[in-house]
Parts: sequence; structure tokens; C-alpha cells
Amino acid sequence: MEGWPWLEMPDYVNVLVETAEKKFVVFRQTKYAIQGATSMAPVGGYVEAGEMPEAAARREMKEETGYSSDSWVHLGTYVVDGNRGAGRAHLYLARGSRPGARTATDDLEEQEPLTLTRVELADALSRGEFRVLSWAAAVAFALAYLGQNP
Repeated sequence: MEGWPWLEMPDYVNVLVETAEKKFVVFRQTKYAIQGATSMAPVGGYVEAGEMPEAAARREMKEETGYSSDSWVHLGTYVVDGNRGAGRAHLYLARGSRPGARTATDDLEEQEPLTLTRVELADALSRGEFRVLSWAAAVAFALAYLGQNP
């Protein structure tokens, strides 16, 4: 529609990392939009030009955690804002992830890594500790998937 505001933003990925020991790697971090509060967060980042979303998910996981996985579950691709665009979110679950070396990253964000059990992860979600919608959605969709595919 002519004159309708449209936001052109890059697509991004969020990845919930499940280790081979059935623990979950997330972060505690601060984001500007949360106005000084901290939030738990899964791995995440932008899809680079010409990059496929799963490749971006693998790259971001390696950069942020050092983990890698051969078992990827695509939890869905979602439009961020149905009226204004703002890119798409590609959500993933990486199962049986193994630690390795982190790759160089240009991230300026401070992140505190956390390793949670499935119960701790579900409790954090229910307490609202994932304060960004796509982060909460990635965790909720992953927990629903795991409930049907243990």
C-alpha cells in the first residue's frame, strides 16, 4: 500500500543450543529496548547477505558459544511485524551440541553464558526471563518440540 511505513531489516536467527548432556546454553545480557533490565537469550544474530538461514545459525552458534551440532531442527520462519515488515526470524534448535573453540566475533555485547536444565529453562520462560518475543518464542517452540520428540 502506497504511503504505508515499511521497515527493511535483515532476517535473523535464534538458536536454542541443547548439549549432548541435555543441558541448554543461553545467555544473560542487557539490551537497550529492555531499558536497563537483563534478559535471558538464546544464540542469535543477523543473516548475512547471500547466506542461508541455517548457515547463519551454525555460524552464530560457533561464534557465540564455540558449540557445533549435526542435528538441527527448524522451528519455523516468522515475519517480525505483519504490518511493517522488519525482517523475518528463523528459529532453530541445535541438538546434541558439542563444545569447541569459539570463532572471532565483532560483538560488543556483554553476555554471561548460562547452562540450564530443561526444568530450569522452562521455569525461566514461565517467569518471563526471556524478555524479547523471538527469544521467548524460540525457547517455547523448542520445549514444545522436545515434549513430542524427547
